[in-house]
Amino acid sequence: MPEHSPLDLAEGDPFGPHNLPYGVFTTDEEPDRRRLGVRIGNHVLDAGAAAQTLGSPYATLLARPNLNPLLAAGRTAWRDVRRALTAWVTVPAHRRDIQSLLHPLDSVTLHMPYEVADYVDFYSSEHHATNVGQIFRPDGDALPPNWKHLPIGYHGRAGTVVVSGTDVVRPSGQRKSPADTDPVFGPTRKLDIEAEVGFVVGTPSEQGSPVALADYRDHVFGLSLLNDWSARDIQAWEYVPLGPFLGKSFATSVSAWVTPLEAVDAARVPPPDRDVTLLPYLDDADDDEPGGLDLRITVMINDQVVAEPPFATMYWTAAQQLAHMTVNGASLRTGDLFASGTVSGPEVHQRGSLLEITWNGQNAMELPTGTRTFLEDGDVVTMTAWAEGAHGVRVGLGEVTGRIVPSRA
Repeated sequence: MPEHSPLDLAEGDPFGPHNLPYGVFTTDEEPDRRRLGVRIGNHVLDAGAAAQTLGSPYATLLARPNLNPLLAAGRTAWRDVRRALTAWVTVPAHRRDIQSLLHPLDSVTLHMPYEVADYVDFYSSEHHATNVGQIFRPDGDALPPNWKHLPIGYHGRAGTVVVSGTDVVRPSGQRKSPADTDPVFGPTRKLDIEAEVGFVVGTPSEQGSPVALADYRDHVFGLSLLNDWSARDIQAWEYVPLGPFLGKSFATSVSAWVTPLEAVDAARVPPPDRDVTLLPYLDDADDDEPGGLDLRITVMINDQVVAEPPFATMYWTAAQQLAHMTVNGASLRTGDLFASGTVSGPEVHQRGSLLEITWNGQNAMELPTGTRTFLEDGDVVTMTAWAEGAHGVRVGLGEVTGRIVPSRA
Protein backbone atom coordinates (compact mmCIF):
# COMPACT_ATOMS: atom_id res chain seq x y z
CA MET A 1 0.00 0.00 0.00
CA PRO A 2 1.56 3.37 -0.98
CA GLU A 3 2.60 5.67 1.85
CA HIS A 4 0.23 8.56 2.51
CA SER A 5 1.61 11.92 1.42
CA PRO A 6 0.85 15.32 3.04
CA LEU A 7 0.02 16.41 -0.50
CA ASP A 8 -2.88 13.93 -0.61
CA LEU A 9 -5.48 16.21 0.91
CA ALA A 10 -9.03 15.40 1.85
CA GLU A 11 -11.57 16.45 -0.76
CA GLY A 12 -12.62 20.03 -0.17
CA ASP A 13 -9.69 20.95 2.08
CA PRO A 14 -9.93 24.78 2.30
CA PHE A 15 -6.13 25.06 2.16
CA GLY A 16 -5.63 23.01 -0.98
CA PRO A 17 -3.76 23.96 -4.19
CA HIS A 18 -6.55 26.38 -5.08
CA ASN A 19 -5.61 28.58 -2.12
CA LEU A 20 -1.87 28.56 -1.23
CA PRO A 21 -1.64 31.48 1.21
CA TYR A 22 1.77 32.90 2.11
CA GLY A 23 3.32 33.16 5.56
CA VAL A 24 6.66 33.30 7.38
CA PHE A 25 7.85 30.54 9.70
CA THR A 26 10.76 29.25 11.76
CA THR A 27 11.53 25.74 12.99
CA ASP A 28 12.72 24.54 16.38
CA GLU A 29 15.99 23.49 14.75
CA GLU A 30 16.63 26.97 13.32
CA PRO A 31 14.65 29.42 15.47
CA ASP A 32 16.50 32.47 14.14
CA ARG A 33 16.06 31.69 10.46
CA ARG A 34 12.81 33.07 9.10
CA ARG A 35 11.61 31.52 5.86
CA LEU A 36 8.87 32.27 3.40
CA GLY A 37 6.29 29.49 3.49
CA VAL A 38 3.11 28.49 1.69
CA ARG A 39 0.36 26.59 3.44
CA ILE A 40 -0.87 23.37 1.86
CA GLY A 41 -3.35 21.47 4.01
CA ASN A 42 -1.88 21.18 7.49
CA HIS A 43 1.69 21.61 6.29
CA VAL A 44 3.94 24.50 5.34
CA LEU A 45 6.08 24.34 2.22
CA ASP A 46 9.49 26.03 2.43
CA ALA A 47 8.97 28.16 -0.67
CA GLY A 48 12.56 29.33 -1.00
CA ALA A 49 13.99 25.82 -0.73
CA ALA A 50 11.42 24.52 -3.22
CA ALA A 51 12.28 27.25 -5.71
CA GLN A 52 15.99 26.51 -5.40
CA THR A 53 15.51 22.74 -5.68
CA LEU A 54 13.35 23.05 -8.79
CA GLY A 55 15.46 25.72 -10.45
CA SER A 56 12.91 28.52 -10.36
CA PRO A 57 13.97 31.95 -11.66
CA TYR A 58 12.27 33.33 -8.54
CA ALA A 59 14.47 31.36 -6.12
CA THR A 60 16.28 34.46 -4.82
CA LEU A 61 13.00 36.33 -4.39
CA LEU A 62 11.48 33.50 -2.34
CA ALA A 63 14.57 32.89 -0.22
CA ARG A 64 13.80 35.96 1.90
CA PRO A 65 12.76 36.30 5.55
CA ASN A 66 9.45 38.05 4.73
CA LEU A 67 7.00 38.75 1.94
CA ASN A 68 8.08 42.32 1.17
CA PRO A 69 10.39 41.52 -1.77
CA LEU A 70 7.68 39.43 -3.43
CA LEU A 71 5.10 42.14 -2.71
CA ALA A 72 7.31 44.73 -4.40
CA ALA A 73 7.96 42.49 -7.44
CA GLY A 74 4.57 43.29 -8.96
CA ARG A 75 1.60 41.53 -10.44
CA THR A 76 3.43 39.58 -13.16
CA ALA A 77 5.74 38.04 -10.58
CA TRP A 78 2.80 37.31 -8.27
CA ARG A 79 1.06 35.38 -11.06
CA ASP A 80 4.18 33.52 -12.15
CA VAL A 81 5.10 32.46 -8.62
CA ARG A 82 1.54 31.33 -7.90
CA ARG A 83 1.44 29.23 -11.07
CA ALA A 84 4.79 27.67 -10.17
CA LEU A 85 3.70 26.87 -6.62
CA THR A 86 0.51 25.27 -7.91
CA ALA A 87 2.53 23.06 -10.22
CA TRP A 88 5.03 22.14 -7.49
CA VAL A 89 2.30 20.78 -5.21
CA THR A 90 0.18 19.09 -7.89
CA VAL A 91 2.48 17.68 -10.61
CA PRO A 92 3.51 14.11 -9.68
CA ALA A 93 7.04 14.59 -11.03
CA HIS A 94 7.73 17.14 -8.29
CA ARG A 95 6.24 15.14 -5.43
CA ARG A 96 9.41 13.53 -4.06
CA ASP A 97 11.31 16.85 -3.99
CA ILE A 98 8.41 18.81 -2.49
CA GLN A 99 7.52 16.29 0.24
CA SER A 100 10.94 16.64 1.81
CA LEU A 101 10.42 20.40 2.13
CA LEU A 102 7.06 20.22 3.96
CA HIS A 103 6.81 20.98 7.67
CA PRO A 104 3.80 20.04 9.81
CA LEU A 105 1.91 23.20 10.72
CA ASP A 106 1.97 22.36 14.42
CA SER A 107 5.78 22.00 14.37
CA VAL A 108 6.62 25.54 13.21
CA THR A 109 6.35 29.04 14.68
CA LEU A 110 4.53 31.57 12.53
CA HIS A 111 5.60 35.21 12.37
CA MET A 112 4.37 38.50 10.98
CA PRO A 113 4.48 37.77 7.23
CA TYR A 114 5.49 41.27 6.05
CA GLU A 115 6.76 44.58 7.40
CA VAL A 116 3.82 46.96 7.71
CA ALA A 117 4.57 50.33 6.13
CA ASP A 118 1.36 52.25 6.90
CA TYR A 119 -1.93 51.17 8.39
CA VAL A 120 -5.33 52.65 7.50
CA ASP A 121 -8.67 51.47 8.87
CA PHE A 122 -12.01 52.19 7.25
CA TYR A 123 -15.64 52.30 8.42
CA SER A 124 -17.41 50.64 5.50
CA SER A 125 -20.28 48.55 6.82
CA GLU A 126 -23.56 50.42 6.67
CA HIS A 127 -25.05 48.06 9.26
CA HIS A 128 -22.17 48.63 11.68
CA ALA A 129 -22.15 52.40 11.16
CA THR A 130 -25.93 52.57 11.61
CA ASN A 131 -25.81 50.55 14.82
CA VAL A 132 -23.02 52.73 16.23
CA GLY A 133 -24.96 55.86 15.30
CA GLN A 134 -28.11 54.59 16.99
CA ILE A 135 -26.16 53.70 20.12
CA PHE A 136 -24.43 57.06 20.51
CA ARG A 137 -26.90 59.38 18.74
CA PRO A 138 -30.31 57.84 19.49
CA ASP A 139 -32.11 61.11 18.77
CA GLY A 140 -30.11 62.06 15.66
CA ASP A 141 -29.21 60.68 12.27
CA ALA A 142 -27.50 57.31 12.55
CA LEU A 143 -25.11 57.98 9.66
CA PRO A 144 -23.03 61.14 9.33
CA PRO A 145 -23.91 63.18 6.21
CA ASN A 146 -20.72 62.20 4.34
CA TRP A 147 -20.95 58.44 4.98
CA LYS A 148 -22.52 57.40 1.64
CA HIS A 149 -20.37 59.79 -0.36
CA LEU A 150 -16.89 58.63 0.69
CA PRO A 151 -15.22 55.77 2.58
CA ILE A 152 -14.54 57.17 6.06
CA GLY A 153 -11.25 56.04 7.60
CA TYR A 154 -8.41 56.89 9.95
CA HIS A 155 -4.67 56.36 9.99
CA GLY A 156 -3.64 53.78 12.57
CA ARG A 157 -0.33 52.77 14.08
CA ALA A 158 1.70 50.41 11.88
CA GLY A 159 4.10 49.55 14.70
CA THR A 160 1.43 47.85 16.80
CA VAL A 161 0.09 45.52 14.11
CA VAL A 162 0.85 42.06 15.49
CA VAL A 163 0.59 38.54 14.18
CA SER A 164 -2.15 36.15 15.25
CA GLY A 165 -1.39 34.44 18.55
CA THR A 166 0.22 37.50 20.14
CA ASP A 167 -1.19 38.34 23.58
CA VAL A 168 -3.05 41.66 23.78
CA VAL A 169 -2.29 43.72 26.88
CA ARG A 170 -5.34 45.52 28.23
CA PRO A 171 -4.68 49.20 27.48
CA SER A 172 -4.94 52.02 29.99
CA GLY A 173 -5.87 55.61 29.35
CA GLN A 174 -8.21 58.43 30.19
CA ARG A 175 -11.91 57.75 30.30
CA LYS A 176 -14.91 59.74 31.46
CA SER A 177 -18.41 58.41 31.81
CA PRO A 178 -21.42 60.76 31.78
CA ALA A 179 -21.61 60.33 35.56
CA ASP A 180 -17.98 61.40 36.14
CA THR A 181 -17.19 65.00 36.99
CA ASP A 182 -13.61 64.68 35.78
CA PRO A 183 -11.74 62.12 33.68
CA VAL A 184 -10.01 59.23 35.41
CA PHE A 185 -7.05 57.10 34.37
CA GLY A 186 -6.94 53.33 34.37
CA PRO A 187 -7.36 50.13 32.39
CA THR A 188 -10.18 50.13 29.87
CA ARG A 189 -13.43 48.64 31.09
CA LYS A 190 -14.85 48.27 27.58
CA LEU A 191 -12.29 46.25 25.64
CA ASP A 192 -13.84 45.24 22.34
CA ILE A 193 -13.20 43.39 19.10
CA GLU A 194 -13.74 44.39 15.49
CA ALA A 195 -14.06 41.63 12.91
CA GLU A 196 -12.41 42.96 9.76
CA VAL A 197 -10.59 42.01 6.58
CA GLY A 198 -7.21 43.55 5.80
CA PHE A 199 -5.73 44.15 2.35
CA VAL A 200 -1.97 44.13 1.73
CA VAL A 201 -0.37 46.48 -0.79
CA GLY A 202 2.45 45.18 -2.95
CA THR A 203 3.30 47.61 -5.75
CA PRO A 204 3.90 51.18 -4.55
CA SER A 205 2.62 54.32 -6.25
CA GLU A 206 4.13 57.72 -6.94
CA GLN A 207 3.29 60.53 -4.56
CA GLY A 208 0.88 62.94 -6.21
CA SER A 209 -0.60 60.25 -8.50
CA PRO A 210 -3.96 58.80 -7.41
CA VAL A 211 -4.65 55.10 -7.91
CA ALA A 212 -7.75 54.54 -10.03
CA LEU A 213 -10.37 51.89 -9.34
CA ALA A 214 -9.22 49.98 -12.41
CA ASP A 215 -5.66 49.75 -11.04
CA TYR A 216 -6.61 48.10 -7.76
CA ARG A 217 -5.36 44.62 -8.73
CA ASP A 218 -2.03 46.01 -9.89
CA HIS A 219 -1.32 47.23 -6.37
CA VAL A 220 -3.06 44.90 -3.91
CA PHE A 221 -1.40 41.53 -3.38
CA GLY A 222 -3.82 39.77 -1.05
CA LEU A 223 -6.00 39.78 2.02
CA SER A 224 -6.18 38.37 5.52
CA LEU A 225 -8.41 38.43 8.57
CA LEU A 226 -7.88 41.31 11.00
CA ASN A 227 -9.07 42.18 14.50
CA ASP A 228 -8.86 45.88 15.29
CA TRP A 229 -9.05 45.75 19.09
CA SER A 230 -10.83 48.78 20.55
CA ALA A 231 -11.05 50.37 24.00
CA ARG A 232 -14.52 51.88 23.71
CA ASP A 233 -14.43 54.02 26.87
CA ILE A 234 -11.03 55.53 26.00
CA GLN A 235 -12.21 56.08 22.43
CA ALA A 236 -15.46 57.75 23.51
CA TRP A 237 -13.63 60.37 25.62
CA GLU A 238 -10.83 61.16 23.16
CA TYR A 239 -12.40 61.03 19.72
CA VAL A 240 -14.21 64.38 19.68
CA PRO A 241 -13.35 66.43 17.64
CA LEU A 242 -10.77 64.17 15.95
CA GLY A 243 -10.81 60.45 15.23
CA PRO A 244 -9.67 57.26 16.98
CA PHE A 245 -6.28 57.45 18.68
CA LEU A 246 -5.27 55.64 21.90
CA GLY A 247 -8.50 53.67 21.94
CA LYS A 248 -7.25 51.83 18.84
CA SER A 249 -3.47 52.14 18.58
CA PHE A 250 -2.44 49.64 21.28
CA ALA A 251 -2.88 46.53 19.08
CA THR A 252 -4.26 45.28 15.78
CA SER A 253 -4.03 41.53 15.14
CA VAL A 254 -3.68 40.04 11.67
CA SER A 255 -3.60 36.48 10.41
CA ALA A 256 -0.23 34.83 9.87
CA TRP A 257 -1.43 33.96 6.33
CA VAL A 258 -1.93 36.28 3.36
CA THR A 259 -4.32 34.87 0.76
CA PRO A 260 -3.59 36.01 -2.83
CA LEU A 261 -6.40 37.95 -4.46
CA GLU A 262 -6.56 35.38 -7.26
CA ALA A 263 -7.56 32.70 -4.75
CA VAL A 264 -10.87 34.47 -4.02
CA ASP A 265 -11.79 35.49 -7.57
CA ALA A 266 -14.77 33.11 -7.56
CA ALA A 267 -16.14 34.88 -4.46
CA ARG A 268 -16.54 38.25 -6.16
CA VAL A 269 -20.05 39.69 -5.85
CA PRO A 270 -21.65 43.08 -6.54
CA PRO A 271 -21.69 45.45 -3.57
CA PRO A 272 -25.05 46.46 -2.08
CA ASP A 273 -27.24 48.84 -4.06
CA ARG A 274 -26.33 52.47 -3.48
CA ASP A 275 -28.89 55.24 -3.25
CA VAL A 276 -26.42 58.12 -3.67
CA THR A 277 -24.67 59.12 -6.90
CA LEU A 278 -20.94 58.68 -6.41
CA LEU A 279 -18.25 60.98 -7.72
CA PRO A 280 -16.46 59.57 -10.78
CA TYR A 281 -13.34 58.38 -8.95
CA LEU A 282 -15.51 56.14 -6.72
CA ASP A 283 -18.16 55.15 -9.25
CA ASP A 284 -17.86 51.40 -9.92
CA ALA A 285 -21.25 50.90 -11.54
CA ASP A 286 -19.73 50.02 -14.94
CA ASP A 287 -16.75 48.00 -13.71
CA ASP A 288 -16.20 44.73 -15.55
CA GLU A 289 -15.73 42.68 -12.38
CA PRO A 290 -17.75 43.00 -9.16
CA GLY A 291 -15.91 44.76 -6.36
CA GLY A 292 -17.47 42.97 -3.39
CA LEU A 293 -16.38 39.69 -1.83
CA ASP A 294 -18.57 36.97 -0.35
CA LEU A 295 -16.51 36.05 2.73
CA ARG A 296 -18.14 34.28 5.67
CA ILE A 297 -16.57 35.23 9.01
CA THR A 298 -17.00 33.46 12.34
CA VAL A 299 -16.12 35.12 15.65
CA MET A 300 -15.54 33.01 18.76
CA ILE A 301 -14.84 34.00 22.34
CA ASN A 302 -13.44 31.21 24.49
CA ASP A 303 -14.42 28.73 21.76
CA GLN A 304 -18.06 29.82 21.61
CA VAL A 305 -19.42 31.36 18.42
CA VAL A 306 -20.75 34.85 19.14
CA ALA A 307 -21.13 36.27 15.61
CA GLU A 308 -21.07 35.38 11.93
CA PRO A 309 -20.57 38.63 10.01
CA PRO A 310 -21.06 38.50 6.19
CA PHE A 311 -18.48 40.51 4.23
CA ALA A 312 -20.71 40.63 1.15
CA THR A 313 -22.82 43.30 2.88
CA MET A 314 -19.97 45.86 2.95
CA TYR A 315 -21.09 49.13 1.34
CA TRP A 316 -17.62 50.27 0.24
CA THR A 317 -15.29 47.90 -1.61
CA ALA A 318 -11.54 47.53 -1.15
CA ALA A 319 -10.97 49.09 -4.59
CA GLN A 320 -12.98 52.16 -3.60
CA GLN A 321 -11.10 52.39 -0.31
CA LEU A 322 -7.78 52.31 -2.16
CA ALA A 323 -8.95 54.93 -4.67
CA HIS A 324 -10.14 57.23 -1.89
CA MET A 325 -7.01 56.68 0.18
CA THR A 326 -4.84 57.95 -2.68
CA VAL A 327 -7.10 60.49 -4.42
CA ASN A 328 -5.35 63.38 -2.66
CA GLY A 329 -1.99 62.19 -3.98
CA ALA A 330 -0.97 60.11 -0.97
CA SER A 331 1.46 57.42 -2.13
CA LEU A 332 1.31 53.69 -1.54
CA ARG A 333 4.27 51.81 -0.11
CA THR A 334 5.05 48.13 -0.26
CA GLY A 335 3.62 46.60 2.91
CA ASP A 336 0.82 49.13 3.38
CA LEU A 337 -2.15 47.57 5.14
CA PHE A 338 -5.68 48.89 4.89
CA ALA A 339 -8.63 47.34 6.68
CA SER A 340 -12.30 47.15 5.80
CA GLY A 341 -13.68 48.36 9.09
CA THR A 342 -15.97 46.28 11.26
CA VAL A 343 -18.02 43.77 9.28
CA SER A 344 -21.66 43.56 10.40
CA GLY A 345 -24.82 42.28 8.78
CA PRO A 346 -28.48 43.14 9.31
CA GLU A 347 -29.13 40.40 11.89
CA VAL A 348 -28.12 40.42 15.56
CA HIS A 349 -25.96 37.30 15.16
CA GLN A 350 -24.08 39.04 12.31
CA ARG A 351 -22.70 41.94 14.33
CA GLY A 352 -18.90 42.15 14.28
CA SER A 353 -18.27 43.97 17.56
CA LEU A 354 -19.31 43.56 21.18
CA LEU A 355 -20.38 47.21 21.15
CA GLU A 356 -23.18 46.15 18.83
CA ILE A 357 -23.80 42.64 20.18
CA THR A 358 -24.35 43.93 23.73
CA TRP A 359 -25.62 47.35 22.63
CA ASN A 360 -22.85 49.13 24.54
CA GLY A 361 -23.18 46.86 27.54
CA GLN A 362 -26.96 46.99 27.95
CA ASN A 363 -27.53 43.37 26.86
CA ALA A 364 -25.09 40.91 28.40
CA MET A 365 -24.27 37.70 26.55
CA GLU A 366 -23.81 34.33 28.17
CA LEU A 367 -20.65 32.30 27.59
CA PRO A 368 -19.61 29.02 29.22
CA THR A 369 -16.97 31.10 30.99
CA GLY A 370 -19.52 33.58 32.36
CA THR A 371 -21.53 36.66 31.47
CA ARG A 372 -19.90 39.24 29.21
CA THR A 373 -20.62 42.73 27.97
CA PHE A 374 -17.00 43.43 26.96
CA LEU A 375 -13.82 41.36 27.13
CA GLU A 376 -12.29 40.22 30.41
CA ASP A 377 -8.68 39.29 31.12
CA GLY A 378 -7.99 35.74 29.99
CA ASP A 379 -10.58 35.79 27.20
CA VAL A 380 -9.41 34.36 23.88
CA VAL A 381 -10.91 35.77 20.69
CA THR A 382 -10.60 33.76 17.47
CA MET A 383 -11.83 34.70 14.02
CA THR A 384 -11.99 32.37 11.04
CA ALA A 385 -13.38 32.83 7.54
CA TRP A 386 -13.90 31.18 4.19
CA ALA A 387 -14.92 32.11 0.69
CA GLU A 388 -16.69 30.05 -1.93
CA GLY A 389 -14.08 29.00 -4.46
CA ALA A 390 -14.29 27.58 -7.95
CA HIS A 391 -16.36 24.36 -8.25
CA GLY A 392 -17.76 24.93 -4.75
CA VAL A 393 -14.50 24.25 -2.91
CA ARG A 394 -14.04 26.61 0.02
CA VAL A 395 -11.03 28.91 0.28
CA GLY A 396 -9.94 29.22 3.89
CA LEU A 397 -8.53 32.42 5.34
CA GLY A 398 -6.03 31.84 8.13
CA GLU A 399 -7.44 32.46 11.58
CA VAL A 400 -6.59 35.46 13.73
CA THR A 401 -6.55 34.92 17.48
CA GLY A 402 -5.50 36.84 20.57
CA ARG A 403 -5.67 36.42 24.35
CA ILE A 404 -6.32 39.35 26.68
CA VAL A 405 -3.77 39.79 29.46
CA PRO A 406 -3.93 42.29 32.36
CA SER A 407 -2.87 45.90 32.04
CA ARG A 408 0.70 46.79 32.94
CA ALA A 409 -0.06 50.41 33.78
